[in-house]
Amino acid sequence: MLSQVARSASRATFRPLRTISYSSIRLSHSSPQDAPHLNFRSFVEALKKDGDIAEINTEKDPNLEVSAIIRRSNETDDKAPLFNNVKGAKNGLFRILGGPGALRDPAKGKYGRLARHLALPPDASMKQILDKMLSAKGAPAIPPREVATGPCKENIISGDDIDLTALPAPLIHQADGGKYIQTYGMHVLQSPDGKWTNWSIARAMVYDKRHLVGLVIPPQHIWQIQQMWKKEGKKEVPWALAFGVPPAAIMASSMPLPDGLTEAGYVGAMTGTPLDVVKCETNDLTVPANSEIVFEGTLSTEDYAPEGPFGEMHGYVFPGDAHMCPKYTVNTITHRNHAILPVSACGRLTDETHTLIGSLAAAEIRQLCIDAGLPVTDAFAPFESQVTWCALRIDTAALPALGLTPEGLRKRVGDLVFGHKAGYTYEV
Repeated sequence: MLSQVARSASRATFRPLRTISYSSIRLSHSSPQDAPHLNFRSFVEALKKDGDIAEINTEKDPNLEVSAIIRRSNETDDKAPLFNNVKGAKNGLFRILGGPGALRDPAKGKYGRLARHLALPPDASMKQILDKMLSAKGAPAIPPREVATGPCKENIISGDDIDLTALPAPLIHQADGGKYIQTYGMHVLQSPDGKWTNWSIARAMVYDKRHLVGLVIPPQHIWQIQQMWKKEGKKEVPWALAFGVPPAAIMASSMPLPDGLTEAGYVGAMTGTPLDVVKCETNDLTVPANSEIVFEGTLSTEDYAPEGPFGEMHGYVFPGDAHMCPKYTVNTITHRNHAILPVSACGRLTDETHTLIGSLAAAEIRQLCIDAGLPVTDAFAPFESQVTWCALRIDTAALPALGLTPEGLRKRVGDLVFGHKAGYTYEV
């Protein structure tokens, strides 16, 4: 598998079929979209102003070297590394930002990067961050606004000019089954009836020149939508994968929101403004207009290939443990000039799998319990548990009025949480 996905980048180069100077087509309403929580490039600049970026201009190899530096940063709560000179990068594809949602020096605001995702002060607490993520619950959705074009259309590559094996996709862990280009991007899929557009994060690795293979398993929403299309007799599902999306959008993509809820509207309600989106070149899906990189194509319902292993959020890997997962076909790539690929190098504490997946699932569990009338006042996934535990704060004085014993409460919580996608990772 590694020999298939680790071919030399010198074998092929990308030739942009169309290059656009975005400066000549800037949108009249683009100003709000330039805020750091709504624009990944602005987010990077905000981290620079925070003194939270380590720019690395010497050439670094995506084969383990880049990820080793990211891991060092993650494990020491150091600055986020921005690799401006990745070995094998050509024609603007691509630079790499590591640890976009990891922790940082407590003196600079431990959760400052997450706060920057949501337009909160850099010294915001985790509770303030989770409260912000839940602030759109029950609020009217603010749908995205489709615009004619955007920065993600500055360069367009299609068809036979695409060679994913020529990209400097990182080999993150030595025992990984391939080069995982997708660790912090946002999959975009839509139900066959068009009523549900899902944004989600699910890992994917380079398989060959035109294909990725990625984890698509129940109860993921990406799996649910794939199965809907399969029941319709379709062999391919329209799909896009956007990297370097608005930080508020990637936060919502990490959250186990209810089935059928369109994340774009939730993000709009949470931020108070509609996101600008543009239509893909090859299908009717829309993606954030200021995305750094966009892959367009299809997700197969029947063509599967070995996926994995991958160094997991729990800090371990099972060498050679691969599973059959569906392929993605990439038909078009669009990207910004000097594009940046965000990368999460998961493993030991602390990285995005802990700060986002665990924390946001805990927030959803808290809301589930409150909506069910249970006396839960707070929830958090302790990082020390590799976010496999969720600790709940209980208003014990309210138990008698509810006719609940501690044992009865535990059962009610367990039945509720483990019947929901949010409980998939947890022991409560």
